[in-house]
Amino acid sequence: MTERYSLRPVTPDEFDAYCEVPGQAFNDAEMTDEAIALERLVFEFDRSLAAFDGDAMVGTTAAYSFQLTVPGGIAGAGGVTFVSVLPSHRRRGILSAMMRHQLADIAARGEAVAALFASESGIYGRYGYGCASGQLRLTIRRGEGALSPAAAGGAGTGHGPVRLRTAPPGELRAELAKVYDAALPHRPGMMARDERWWQAILADPEFHRRGMSPQKCLLAGDDSGPRGYALYRTKPGWAEDGLPSGSLSVRELIAADAAATAALWTDLLTRDLIGEVVAGQRPVDDPLLDMLADRRRARAYLTDGLWIRLTDVGAALRRRRYSCAADVVIEVTDELLPANAGRWRLRCPGPADGGTASCERTTAAAEVVLPVAALGAGYLGGARLGALAAAGLVTERKQGTLARLSAAMYSDPAPWCPSMF
Repeated sequence: MTERYSLRPVTPDEFDAYCEVPGQAFNDAEMTDEAIALERLVFEFDRSLAAFDGDAMVGTTAAYSFQLTVPGGIAGAGGVTFVSVLPSHRRRGILSAMMRHQLADIAARGEAVAALFASESGIYGRYGYGCASGQLRLTIRRGEGALSPAAAGGAGTGHGPVRLRTAPPGELRAELAKVYDAALPHRPGMMARDERWWQAILADPEFHRRGMSPQKCLLAGDDSGPRGYALYRTKPGWAEDGLPSGSLSVRELIAADAAATAALWTDLLTRDLIGEVVAGQRPVDDPLLDMLADRRRARAYLTDGLWIRLTDVGAALRRRRYSCAADVVIEVTDELLPANAGRWRLRCPGPADGGTASCERTTAAAEVVLPVAALGAGYLGGARLGALAAAGLVTERKQGTLARLSAAMYSDPAPWCPSMF
């Protein structure tokens, strides 16, 4: 296969042709010049990869250089994107060849983690990725978004009254970045944003709107500065009976405290003429669920979020912190990256013990055996290794060690990545 289909990075003058391949694979319309220009803002050509059948480009993948928040720390990560193979060239091993090449490159760059959002959840497990976070889609209809009295009052926040204001998102970039950067260290799964990424996120081309309004921003703050924000769009609508049926779509809502969270949601959920508020890609522990007077009215739909693949087991496990002390020998299986395979002794202190974790090769007997995909699933502290064991994906060789490892890797809050890439 590798002799027939060559692999190499693409050059800037090949980018238009490169973008056509995922367009065909995902059944999208042809990308406009504006869309391609927006992609160029964050694209890293040296991290691109294309498969060629002769002179024809038939497959693509790429990666972004990210700083990923992990429990108690930060890890360099390759954010995998642009994965596609032309319909005419499926089932020929092209995707597998690109995945192997890309994972080796991520490891060679010193990034211990690869991360992605899966277009189809059945694809990436065979390449060692595990589902490390979930995300909710919330749908709240008119009149059903009342908060409980305690939540609406913002009890116990320790802050002054929240003031709200609206403005075009571009005018509030500094305030949005301040809120985001304050939240970043505390939520595993979030990626640091530089100026390029803020420019891309706040860009508002027509093709992003899908028939809705330009992107809007609601900012929450007080005399000390910004405390939260919501990016959203609206669309007017009227039912045949004359009742308003407009819609409001929340793209991103981040807040520093309960009072700011309550103020933002109260405003969005009580807008005049809005029949339904939809918030996609929300964390599984979204505080709104506990703030609502009737949480069932959120109509929460759970799906997979960020998928994680460890490219350097030892380095990855050393970079994060743990919820309790543990000393466990794990045996990892990894067919694509043999350097990961084998037995590792993970010794991690508890939060109050000080120091950092160690994870080194060992010849000691394995106490827990798991594939690298299961380790990736648990890496951000969301998926419980005990639950994966109940599904037959993790094996305990010494009684009690799995519970200790699962408890140590657990993290609060739940992992969440608020923006697709």
